[in-house]
Amino acid sequence: MPLSINEIEKLIKESIPDAQIEIKDLMGDKNHYSATIKSKLFNNLNKIEQHKLVYKSLKGKMGNELHALSLITKGI
Repeated sequence: MPLSINEIEKLIKESIPDAQIEIKDLMGDKNHYSATIKSKLFNNLNKIEQHKLVYKSLKGKMGNELHALSLITKGI
């Protein structure tokens, strides 16, 4: 079962409470998304570390319920 934008935002906010999140459904299929996420937690982390934080927040759903997520992460 695919994940909705609201479900993705909820999972990210649980791990990254100050996250400012903008998600777009790229194909209209609730399976291919693009997300821009800004957080103070990303300050002083490189892009790989930032993306790992986001993927960890998705609790194993990436590659299962969520097929594709393109990430842009930024510190605040």
